[in-house]
Amino acid sequence: MNLQIPTYKPNDSFKKKALLLAYATIAWNVIECIVAVGSGLAASSKALVGFGLDSAVEVLSAFVIVWQLRGELTHDREQRALKLIAISFFVLAFYVSITSVLGLLNQSKSETSYVGIGLAIASLIVMPSIAILKKRTGKAMNSQSVVSDSKQTLLCSYLSLVLLIGLVLDATLNWWWADPVAAILIALLALKEGREAWKGDNCC
Repeated sequence: MNLQIPTYKPNDSFKKKALLLAYATIAWNVIECIVAVGSGLAASSKALVGFGLDSAVEVLSAFVIVWQLRGELTHDREQRALKLIAISFFVLAFYVSITSVLGLLNQSKSETSYVGIGLAIASLIVMPSIAILKKRTGKAMNSQSVVSDSKQTLLCSYLSLVLLIGLVLDATLNWWWADPVAAILIALLALKEGREAWKGDNCC
């Protein structure tokens, strides 16, 4: 009797892991968006509202990865996914730049938001972990789009750090300008990552 040993496709397991990470990103960022926008409106904090909208962009990027992974992993599909991720980077950079410049010009001040500070700390714990797992999985799959998406997730971590520093400095030292200045630097980084994704640079 001939025993047939089932073939094992490593890419299948990596695809499942990448999908799980994308779903986890969506779930976390939906919660993050709701909490950030809600607490931001309550405290009149442009930084918190902007952070919440950034979470919405992160959800868009994760949905792009889900769309890509649920189909055939062809080169054309990979390139379309990269273009969509790049666009989400550009949208994020544009929004953060505009809101930051307006915040500087208007010298916008907000109330202390302990919910926002707690959210930023939680995001600094969760998002870097997801980003590292995404990058490792993307490299194992040799997928530029998954690795590019990990960069956007890591960028969200940087924004969390900027948000935390801005909220703490504003609450303790009244340095209202700290958050918009740092956010402008993050916007420049987002623009750079968007250009790399658009060109399809090898990010693995």
